[in-house]
Amino acid sequence: MRALKIIERFKGTQVHALSPSETITGTGKNPTVATRAKFINYKVKSFSKSKPNNSVAVTDALLPYGLPTTDLLEPSIDPHLKPLDFVATVADLYGRLETCSQSDKSMLCMEQYSVLRSLGDHKLLRRCLRAARQNAGDVHSKVVVSAWLRFQRREDELVGVSAMDCGGHVLECPKAALVSGYDLNYIHDHCQCLNDRFEVINTPTLIGNECLNLDVDGYVSFCIGNEEIKCVRYRIAALSRVFNVMLFGKFLESKMDKIDFSGNGISVGGMRAVEVYSRTRRLDYFSAEIVLELLSFANRFCCEELKSACDAHLASLVGNIEDAMALIEYGLEETANLVVASCLQVMLRELPSNLYNWKVMKNFCSSQARERLARAGHASFLLYYFLSHVAMEESMASNTTVMLLERLGECATEKWQKALAFHQLGCALLERKDYKDAQRCFGVAAAASHVYSMAGIARAKHEQGQRYSAYKLMSSLILEYKPVGWMYQERSLYNIGREKILDLKTATELDPTLSFPYKYRAVAKVEENQIRGAILEIDKIIGFKLLPDCLELRAWFFIALKDYESALRDIRVVLTLEPNYMMFHGKVTGDYLIEHLSHRVQQLSEADCWMQLYQRWSCIDDIGSLAVIHQMLVNDPGKSLLRFRQSLLLLRLNCQKAAMRSLRLARNHSSSENERLVYEGWILYDTGYREEALSRADKSISLQRSFEAFFLKAYSLADTTLDPESSSYVVQILGEALKCPSDGLRKGQVSSPCTLILITWPHALIYLYECVLGYFAGIK
Repeated sequence: MRALKIIERFKGTQVHALSPSETITGTGKNPTVATRAKFINYKVKSFSKSKPNNSVAVTDALLPYGLPTTDLLEPSIDPHLKPLDFVATVADLYGRLETCSQSDKSMLCMEQYSVLRSLGDHKLLRRCLRAARQNAGDVHSKVVVSAWLRFQRREDELVGVSAMDCGGHVLECPKAALVSGYDLNYIHDHCQCLNDRFEVINTPTLIGNECLNLDVDGYVSFCIGNEEIKCVRYRIAALSRVFNVMLFGKFLESKMDKIDFSGNGISVGGMRAVEVYSRTRRLDYFSAEIVLELLSFANRFCCEELKSACDAHLASLVGNIEDAMALIEYGLEETANLVVASCLQVMLRELPSNLYNWKVMKNFCSSQARERLARAGHASFLLYYFLSHVAMEESMASNTTVMLLERLGECATEKWQKALAFHQLGCALLERKDYKDAQRCFGVAAAASHVYSMAGIARAKHEQGQRYSAYKLMSSLILEYKPVGWMYQERSLYNIGREKILDLKTATELDPTLSFPYKYRAVAKVEENQIRGAILEIDKIIGFKLLPDCLELRAWFFIALKDYESALRDIRVVLTLEPNYMMFHGKVTGDYLIEHLSHRVQQLSEADCWMQLYQRWSCIDDIGSLAVIHQMLVNDPGKSLLRFRQSLLLLRLNCQKAAMRSLRLARNHSSSENERLVYEGWILYDTGYREEALSRADKSISLQRSFEAFFLKAYSLADTTLDPESSSYVVQILGEALKCPSDGLRKGQVSSPCTLILITWPHALIYLYECVLGYFAGIK
C-alpha cells in the first residue's frame, strides 16, 4: 500500500516539464535565457511577472520577476569526479604515486587533479599541475601542462605580456617545454632562456656549386632540369640508408657520375641546401621555405637526422599564431613532431581567446582533426582535457564545448578518464536540454564506476517526465552505498512534503558545504512570509562559503524587506566575485540593479567611503569592506591600491580566483615600477613561486621602501624557511614595514595577533608585546 501511495504522489503535474511560457500561459512560446551555469547553481524553469510568487509585496522595478519559489530551485550537477569515499580515494592515489614508475607519474598527478577539483582549492590544484609538469617526460605533455599552468594564472589578462613570453619559471617556459626527457631537480630553478645569446653566423652566400673542400674524385652530380648540383658522394650517402644503397650498392646510380633527380619533388635551391647540409649539418643558412622543402625531402628518402634538424629548426621559428597556422599543416602532413608541438603550444597559450578563432579550433574539434593529430603523436586525453576545461569555463553549453568533450571521450583509455569525459559531456548536454543523450553519457560514466553520475541519470529522467523513476534510482543508491550528502539532496528534488525536508536536513548533516538545502529552506521561509528567518538561514552558508548565488538570494530578501542598503552591499560583493554576473537567472545585469538601488540609499562621498572602509576593516566586516571598495572602484577603476586591498579581502574569504583577478588588475593599473613589482610578487606568491616573489620584493625595496614590499617579503620568507633564526628575521622585516608610510589598513593587519602568529608564531607574542608597549608610550 505504501508503494502505491508513493507512486500516486508522482502522478501530479510535472514540475519543469514545460517551458516557462507553457507553464504559465499554455502557449508554445519559449523565451531564450542566457546560459549562466558557471555562475548560477540553480536554474529557473518558469517565471512570470503576472503570477505572484508569495504574499510579500515587492517593488516591480527592483524585483521584476518576483521572489523565487521552492518549485523553481534546482541544484546543478557538478561537472567533476566525486568519489563516494573521498579520503580513501585520495589516500589510494598518494600510495600509487609513491610506488608507480616515472613514466606513469604525470598522468597520476592529473588523476589526482581531477579528484581534487571538487574541493575548489586553486592552490591545491596548481600544485597537482606543477607536479604533472615536473614529471612529464615527453614534449607533448610538457607543452600541454605548461600552457595549463599559464592559463590558471590567466597571464593573458596581464598588460604587456605576450603568449610566448617566458616568466622565468622552468615549468612554464615555452622553450623548455620543447625539450624531451625528465629533469626532476629543476622545479624551483630559474629559466635561463632569457640569458641565451644566439651566434650570428657570417657565412658566405653559396652560389651555384661553390662548395668548400669538395672532394672532386668522389663527387656525384644531381641534375634537376638544366642545373647540376655537385655533391660529395659519401656525404650524401651518409644522409640515409636509402642514399647509401643508391650510391654505394648494386643500383645503377652507384656507377653514375650524374643522376637525373628532376622527378623527385625537390627544387634546385632545395638540392643545393641538401648538399650544404651534408657537409655542415646546419640549416640556419636557409629560408623557412627551403627548410620545409628539406623536411619533405627527408621524409621521402628516410633521412632521419635531416628530418630531426628540420623539425627543430622550424619549431624554433614559431613565435605567434600566424606562424603556427602557417606551419601546422606542414607539420601534420610531414609528421614533424616538434613543429606540431610548437604550433600547439602557441595555440594553447593563447587560450581562451583562441576558442573563438574557428581557424584554430578546426584543428581540434572534429574526429578527423583528432585523427590527424594522433598520426603526429599529438592527440591525447591530456590535450582534450585542457581544451574542454577551458571551453567549459567559457560556456558550458556551446557547440565547441560539446565537440571537445566528445573528442575527450574518444581519447579516454582508463576508467577514471572515461568517467570524467562522459560525466562532463552529460553535464553539457543537460545544460543544452538534450536530456536523452545526457542520460546516455551519464550511464557510460556510471558504468565506469562513477556513482555520482547516477545523479545525472536521475536528473535527466526527471526532465523527461520520469520523476518516480528518478526517485527510485536515488533511493536505491542510498540503500546500496554508504550515504553521502548529494544523494539525499538529489532525492529531495523528487520528494514532497515532510520527506523532502527530512532529505534536505540529512544532506546538510552529511555535507554542510552543499548550498542547495540552505537556499531551499530560506525560500520556503519566504513563502511563509518569514523573510528575516530566510536571511538567517541563508547566512548559515554565507558565513563559511561565499557564493554569488547565495548572496544574490539574500539581496532579493533584503529588497523585499526594503533594506536597500544591505541589498546594495550584497549585489556589489556579487559583482566583485563575478564581474559579469547576471541577476534574476541571467535576465538583469548587476550594474542595472545597482543603479536602481543607489537612488534609494544615501549617496556617499569619497571621504565617506574611506571612513566606512576603515570602520568595516577594523570590525573585520569583510563583506562590507568589499562592497565599499567596489563602490570606490566604480568612481576610480584605475586605483591599483584599492584593487590590492580587494584581493587581500578576497583571499581572507577564501575566494582565490576572484583575488587573483583583483591582483592582475592591480598590476595592470600600477603607476610605478616598484608598485608593479609588488603586485607581480603577490601573484607569484599565490601561485606557488615564493622564490620569485621574494626576488620581486627585494627589487621593489631597492627602488623604493614601501610597506607592501616589506610585507610581501615577510610572507615569502615565512613560507620559504621555518627555522627560528629566519622567524626572527621575518619579525624584523615586519618592523621595517611598520616604519613605512601606508593607509593604515595593512598596518592594522600586520600588527594584529592573528597575522603575527600565522607568520612567525615563536616570536609573535614578543613582538606584539613590544608593539603594545610602543603604543602606550606614544599615548603618554
